[in-house]
Amino acid sequence: MRHLEQELVTLRQDVIDMWKIVISQVYNAGESILSFDKDLAMKVSMREKKVDAYELKIDSFCENIIALHQPVAIDLRFVLAVLKINSNLERIADFAYGVSRILLENPSVILDAEVITDSNLRGMIEQVNKMLQQGLESFENENSDFASAIFSEDSKVDEINAQAVHIVAAYIQKNPDRAFESLQLISAFRKLERIGDHCSNIAEEIFFFIDAKVLKHSEKK
Repeated sequence: MRHLEQELVTLRQDVIDMWKIVISQVYNAGESILSFDKDLAMKVSMREKKVDAYELKIDSFCENIIALHQPVAIDLRFVLAVLKINSNLERIADFAYGVSRILLENPSVILDAEVITDSNLRGMIEQVNKMLQQGLESFENENSDFASAIFSEDSKVDEINAQAVHIVAAYIQKNPDRAFESLQLISAFRKLERIGDHCSNIAEEIFFFIDAKVLKHSEKK
């Protein structure tokens, strides 16, 4: 095996390892806010630095491969895609961390179970977890068909987010004494919606790597 090929195999595994940690972070952050589990939220907070370390390691690895081996064609597309996927995964982990901080910074917050159900917070969390897993499967199997499903899933996330804002606003009007807690819920929805956006960005990079197609700023079908 050529040295470049060995480097690319190692880089691929590093990205997969980071991806799995990010999936865990998003899942745990979602579960923590659904169940008001501050211990789980703390676990997310404590693992944030591990994601940051992976991001720096992968960035440096990509830069070294480009500088030392000057890859071309699909190898170059792979490295360039990984650079952007790496950045998006780190941002997803940041938003998961942000969800966990809602509980850690406001330990007395208890969200009303009714508004959580009506706003479909669980549905939103399940959607972004599904998108992250689809992205990983697409990357591991080098199958852009898996990635294409992410775009429609992101539309569902946007729909839930748009509906949730109106539902929570109506709840605040009826329960003005719960306004602070409700605003924390809207903040969680916003962070989850941004996770969905970054999953779509990752799907675009997978298409670029596998099919040599640039989908940025274009209609996704």
